[in-house]
Amino acid sequence: MIYDNPRCSTLDSERVSIYTRFCVCLCGSRAAIARCRATKQVCSLDAAMASATKLPLQERVPLPRMAWKLADLAVLSLLLALLARRAATLRAAGGAAPACTWCWLAALVCEAWFAVVWLLNMNAKWNPVRFDTHPERLAQRIDELPAVDMFVTTADPKQEPPAVTVDTVLSLLALDYPAGKLACYVSDDGCSPLTLFALREAAEFVKLWVPFCRKHRVSVRAPFVYFSSGGPGRGGAAGGEFQRDWAAMKIEYEKLASRIENADEESLVRHGDGEFAELVGADRRDHPTIIKVLRDNGGREGDDGTGVPSLVYISREKSPRHHHHFKAGAMNVLTRVSAVLTNAPVLLNVDCDMFANNPQAALHAMCLLLGVDDELHSGFAQAPQKFHGALKDDPFGNQMEVIYQKIGFGIAGLQGIFYGGTGCFHRRKVIYGVPPPESATDVRQPTRMRGSPSYKELQKMFGGSKELIESARSIMSGEMFAAAAPTADLASRIDVAKEVSSCSYEAGTSWGQEVGWVYGSMTEDILTGQRIHAAGWMSALLNPDPPAFLGGAPTGGPASLTQYKRWATGLLEIVFSRNNPVLLWIFKRLELRQCLGYLVIDVWPLRAPFELCYALLGPYCLLANQSFLPKASEPGFLVPLALFLTYNLYNLAEYMDCRLSVRAWWNNHRMQRIVSCSAWLLAFLTVVLKTLGLTETVFDVTRKEQGAAPDGGDGGADPGRFTFDSSPAFVPPTALTILAVVALAAGAWRAVAGAGAAGVVGPGAGEFVCCGWLVLCFWPFVRGLAGEGSYGIPWSVRVKAGLLVAAFVHFCPRN
Repeated sequence: MIYDNPRCSTLDSERVSIYTRFCVCLCGSRAAIARCRATKQVCSLDAAMASATKLPLQERVPLPRMAWKLADLAVLSLLLALLARRAATLRAAGGAAPACTWCWLAALVCEAWFAVVWLLNMNAKWNPVRFDTHPERLAQRIDELPAVDMFVTTADPKQEPPAVTVDTVLSLLALDYPAGKLACYVSDDGCSPLTLFALREAAEFVKLWVPFCRKHRVSVRAPFVYFSSGGPGRGGAAGGEFQRDWAAMKIEYEKLASRIENADEESLVRHGDGEFAELVGADRRDHPTIIKVLRDNGGREGDDGTGVPSLVYISREKSPRHHHHFKAGAMNVLTRVSAVLTNAPVLLNVDCDMFANNPQAALHAMCLLLGVDDELHSGFAQAPQKFHGALKDDPFGNQMEVIYQKIGFGIAGLQGIFYGGTGCFHRRKVIYGVPPPESATDVRQPTRMRGSPSYKELQKMFGGSKELIESARSIMSGEMFAAAAPTADLASRIDVAKEVSSCSYEAGTSWGQEVGWVYGSMTEDILTGQRIHAAGWMSALLNPDPPAFLGGAPTGGPASLTQYKRWATGLLEIVFSRNNPVLLWIFKRLELRQCLGYLVIDVWPLRAPFELCYALLGPYCLLANQSFLPKASEPGFLVPLALFLTYNLYNLAEYMDCRLSVRAWWNNHRMQRIVSCSAWLLAFLTVVLKTLGLTETVFDVTRKEQGAAPDGGDGGADPGRFTFDSSPAFVPPTALTILAVVALAAGAWRAVAGAGAAGVVGPGAGEFVCCGWLVLCFWPFVRGLAGEGSYGIPWSVRVKAGLLVAAFVHFCPRN
């Protein structure tokens, strides 16, 4: 950025782009801009900005997909042909053996399910779009930019190290946006002195970091990532100044990192100053609200254009007598606390490990939220989840790049992309449950949302806090993007903030239902996004270059499967609740195709029993001397063969189209097979037992890492190799691996020895291929059976899996 210095007066309006001049206005001081205009050095600036405002801030661009549509139809035709062939065979198989009939009937049911899933995916991918944003065209509207309250959530200092949270917070505080319109709130559900200490230190370091970033136009503003990318590379006089600043800043950051790394929790509580007094004796599951204003900007931009936004620490009240509703509860507390402190009309929420990778991220988001003729189209702006330092070729299948590029862009062409739980800019008005203007009189909307609600209705919705009600009234009835009036002193309103963050505050209100993040699922993001879309709002895809935010993908088998299990559990909770997308389509304003789009991911755990059943058919037939596929010599064999080849070539082509490798395709393919019979299966059983009242779901925090360090911290370890622990999630895939190997051995022995019973139609090439493909997909478990340490499957898992295999073999008929 360009600042209040002698260089500013030399600007040539003919050579400096509108974008650069916009940055002058955004981050330069008002005095510098006034001087430039007074000396007429940028006399054409106003005219240029005026013409820029006539241009759209964003463009919705449909993406061509004709060839892919034809490929979609080809796979669907093969699926339907397979179903028709199998149904015809079953109809004509009156004299077939019961076991054979059972196999073909099970295969028919599974293949019908696969056809439904393919149709859901076709719908989601059919009309992809992208959104092009033009933040340079905001130059004329700097004073209209809305204030933004930024939320960062963390829950466990061991699984989510404070150093990771600090890097994220620093990247947000250094965004290219007026500092007086930004405030960062950090929710610490772990009630950790280490997290508070780290943030207090960061509040001091940020006074050096923000001016450095803006002075030298730093592109990545998470210090760990920035200083890990290599040394300074500029030459010349300006380069010499930059190198000196860079070296000094690196030293300061290393001191900060060292203080955070060496901090001791007991020492902080025992010898710390009064700031840690409230944490003495605090139990993370039972403690009063703790709120600390670590930095108060007071709405000031700074005389030199380098003001620093406000920073607030929150650890909400916890009590064993009240359900805290996991992340959704934390988000609602952040929403209420920020409402009585800064009350920005726009909210940004990120996970503690997802730093701002693009310093213009907030400006790109404003293009999507401001640049629409009808506010109906700007419910929220969601950035795809992308990852920093991700392992090559995605060995654990959790980077989801193809899912976002194919399904995400396709859903964006419907009612809008899903809310992903992080990297999302919300309108506070929408989070409060306010419907779009044209649907305000819709009978399907709650009565209190039609027209202007009374004070009593607001009290029933938002609770008894007068300050919160007044702030909500101003958001719901005022101009959506009017700048929030800065609070003179945030610390003076801490008592009010503590009131709205108490455990009992939500009792008898609409929080968690019609207002705020929705309760009832561990995937509160999908559930909340469904409620927003069901109200009639649309959403936009925030996908600038470089990406707006980057996070960390878990490595190792346990962390990856934990993440998938948590997602699948939450998704199935949605399917089995009144928030099912089908019900929202029938009774609310969720569009049909958007409803089907939600079902693409909502049915992930429902795929587990069907995929497991289909995977067991091959081994069963080899062990029982039966078949569920046509013989290679029969004409009908060409249909499943063509489907197998076409489907896999289609998926491979998708990865190639996304500029990913063949190895990345294979890793994701095998992980889908592994996840479906482990994490998804466990989630399916968990939700079924919860529905029957036999158990409760548990929120498992995924470990966050600051760098892509090898699993286990061993310098010689292979971070891309599958690791294991004694989790029940590893039992089904281990049993399936052992079963497939045993079935191949039994089938091969029978084929060589000719030991089949006379007159029995035994397995053919199809069943052998199925088992062989299964072994290839579960090859990490084959290696795990022979591995040691974290790379070996624990004996407790092997014994359980062995017992399951023995039971399966025992009940297989002998022919």
